[in-house]
Amino acid sequence: MIPGGGQPNMQQLLQQAQKMQQDLARAQEELAATEVDGQAGGGLVKATVTGSGELRGLVIDPKAVDPEDTETLADLIVAAVQAANDNAQQLQQSRLGPLAQGLGGGMPGLF
Repeated sequence: MIPGGGQPNMQQLLQQAQKMQQDLARAQEELAATEVDGQAGGGLVKATVTGSGELRGLVIDPKAVDPEDTETLADLIVAAVQAANDNAQQLQQSRLGPLAQGLGGGMPGLF
């Protein structure tokens, strides 16, 4: 409802939309530059991803390396990367969620 029953100020609406778009772009840039970690096997394998989900690093403790059992190592790597991606998704929602709500309640495919 518009106070006074008048028409919405289109210039003002356009400025608000542009500001939200700029805020969203800035938040996405910050996410791409922010790194989050995930680990598995009690820290034997650690993965680092950006807030946008790009894998940046993987650290494997030598104790996790058993030439006779590479399947367990592979499982630990997958689990660590998944944990890091879960943390990145939580970061995305905390940073972009309020902006997406400001754009009408959500942006499909953003998360």
